[in-house]
Amino acid sequence: MKTRYDLPCNIAQSLNIIGDRWTLLVVHEILNGHTMFNEIKKALSGISSNLLSERLKYLEKEGLVTAELYTDHPPRYRYTLTKSGEELEDVFNSLIIWGSNHLQKCYKQLIDPVTGDEVNIGYYSKKTGERVQDIKVIPVEKELLTVEDE
Repeated sequence: MKTRYDLPCNIAQSLNIIGDRWTLLVVHEILNGHTMFNEIKKALSGISSNLLSERLKYLEKEGLVTAELYTDHPPRYRYTLTKSGEELEDVFNSLIIWGSNHLQKCYKQLIDPVTGDEVNIGYYSKKTGERVQDIKVIPVEKELLTVEDE
């Protein structure tokens, strides 16, 4: 994949990795337990085999997916998410919540399995673990200087 955004922005740089068509959906299918090529392809109606293969190789190169050979003839792989790939679950959950609030036709909801109540995303301090009510996005000066100096 080519770098599409040359901006000093976490969102832009993340989209350089996961922003191509089908990429997030491929990761989501692996997260949902579809670990074989044909399972992923069947779940993503409309994706070609070549494109799926390309996306899986790219995700492996970027460190989001690992491929494990489970049969030699023909070569077949099982795909699993790395820790980095698994941490995209919060992104998927945020998109599910956004969709349940804003899509005309809701396909999924994020719920508490004990009560059945819909849930929202919360923010917690990395230092104390306490719930934070207000958040603010700030630039990381050291990183900005590095990007600008290049």
